Amino acid sequence: MRGSGIPWSAVLLLGVTQIIGYGTLYYSFSILAPAMARDFGLSSEGIFGILSVALLVGGLTAPSLGVWIDRIGAGRVMTIGSGVAALALIACALSAGKTLFSLTLVVVEVSANLVQYGAAFALIVQIRPDVAQRSITYLTLIAGFASTIFWPVTSVMHAHLSWQQVYLVFAALNLLVAMPIHYWLSMGTRRNGPTKQTVSLRDVTVGTLSGQSRRTGFVLMVVGFSIQSLLSSAILVHMVPILSGLGLGTSAAIIGSLFGPSQVASRFTNMLVGGNLPPLKLAMIASVLMPSAIVVLALSSSWAAGAVAFAVVFGLGNGIFSIVTGTLPLQLFGSEGYGQTQGRVMAARLILSATAPFALAYVMGYAGVQLSLAVTAAVGFVAVAAFGAIGLLSARSEAYPQASAD
Repeated sequence: MRGSGIPWSAVLLLGVTQIIGYGTLYYSFSILAPAMARDFGLSSEGIFGILSVALLVGGLTAPSLGVWIDRIGAGRVMTIGSGVAALALIACALSAGKTLFSLTLVVVEVSANLVQYGAAFALIVQIRPDVAQRSITYLTLIAGFASTIFWPVTSVMHAHLSWQQVYLVFAALNLLVAMPIHYWLSMGTRRNGPTKQTVSLRDVTVGTLSGQSRRTGFVLMVVGFSIQSLLSSAILVHMVPILSGLGLGTSAAIIGSLFGPSQVASRFTNMLVGGNLPPLKLAMIASVLMPSAIVVLALSSSWAAGAVAFAVVFGLGNGIFSIVTGTLPLQLFGSEGYGQTQGRVMAARLILSATAPFALAYVMGYAGVQLSLAVTAAVGFVAVAAFGAIGLLSARSEAYPQASAD
């Protein structure tokens, strides 16, 4: 697994588990939420309010997750996470009332942190720090198919099964497919020594920021990532309802399905021609594309071509964003303690974005879809300024390295 190039077996297998992790624990929720709300006597705002609380709790646990990733290895954490996810989905499906359902949904979102990108990126870094940036790009390329696969698959399953039965099938996927893969990868990293105590010096990646620049850069990076996570969380959970609310009817699901291939296209393009683009430039590109896509949708209303442009451009931006959440921290702060860095970043991102599903559902219900989109886009452009400021900070660090270290 520690050959001279990309650890392909790990990347391909993690691609499978990321599709399962995001598909079963995240993308499926918006399809199943109306039935959940009906069964428990909740409004649309109520069901997404529960999701927001679950995401918030998940964010609060992220720093501890980062510590354990560095301490026992990301592979072990992901193995445990797959088991917890399976049990949580089963408990959620068997919930007799909304109180128990709410508690089990919190556990679902906590388990998601154990198996999704934050942990997977850390595992990639622990396996091969020296090629981690390229490995992360390949991993996100594969995982980009999660929404493309699970939105229609969940819809088809839900046409024949209750949401409880769908969750039981999803539990089986986490338990019987994802968990054995994560266990095998954890055994491999234990044999080959992924932790900071055993990684050879030649494999350690050194960050470009130091001293005060590191602290300021971290804050700016967290702001940028948090804003983008807010946009991603708000839009993806409500993608199909937003398009339907603009008058696109039955074509909403078809247009929304373009998001997934667009994510993959942006990652594939970056893999082919963007290899020399540093993560910070990619972050800038993503931070411009995502709110710009929302502006296009707000202006186009029920015009199908505008909605298609939105789905494609938002997918392109979100695809790049997923890459830089793993590669930018590595570039700026290095591989040493990468798990803890990711845990702190995840916490800030999830805590801020936790309110997004509920907030957008509430605003859409009382102010309409277009005004909601306009406000969301305006907030999104704050990320552009944050990453621009990191660019200035990085330039200063290169010009005056001693001053930055003081």
